[in-house]
Amino acid sequence: MNKTFESNKQFDQTASEILSQIIQHRRDVRGNRFLNDPIKEDDLKLILEAALHAPSVGFSQPWEFVLIKDPDTKQKITDSFNTENTKAKVHFSQSLDHDKQALYQSLKLEGIQESPLNLAVFYKPNKTPVLGQTSMPDMGRFSVVCAVQNMWLMARSLNIGMGWVSILNPNEVKSILKAPQDRELIAYLCVGYVDKFYDKPELEIRKWEARKNTEQVIIKEQYLSD
Repeated sequence: MNKTFESNKQFDQTASEILSQIIQHRRDVRGNRFLNDPIKEDDLKLILEAALHAPSVGFSQPWEFVLIKDPDTKQKITDSFNTENTKAKVHFSQSLDHDKQALYQSLKLEGIQESPLNLAVFYKPNKTPVLGQTSMPDMGRFSVVCAVQNMWLMARSLNIGMGWVSILNPNEVKSILKAPQDRELIAYLCVGYVDKFYDKPELEIRKWEARKNTEQVIIKEQYLSD
């Protein structure tokens, strides 16, 4: 995986346009879209290499990746999802109107069994002080999230789908995967080739939420008093 890097590499407009397209067409893929085809080894290497080139606080690189294909392990993770999703349904039944409740019930929220590869991403805290992390201790965790985003974009460029499953008990996942006590689960990802990518995020298509525009989220200089 060693590569020769060009000094002071510059990119042209075509490259930025391709990157913009990849970003805009990235999707959170659910189990009803995954194919059974195993991921090509070269594709998986590119995805993992992308993670290793993510920015990290103090160049600490505090990430570890567990590759999961075993059906028994997947079933245990699925059981954890089902338990947590039952709790979530109770919560949403109390806070959503009837239409939103019905929509939640109809959503396919994971692809643990359907995807050929599951990927658990852990944060490994440093035992000594990390440059840039002393005032904001969560920077290490944020660095791992950057690695996840790198993988997601590389996967999309390879026409590989990725879905982030967050309806899980992180400590239970740690136990299932026999992770060391100090590790922290940041992401549980389902990865695989798909039959299609949606033109828009599924939750936008199904009107769970509307996409925000720049005017809603960009603040100039400082917040104004309400």
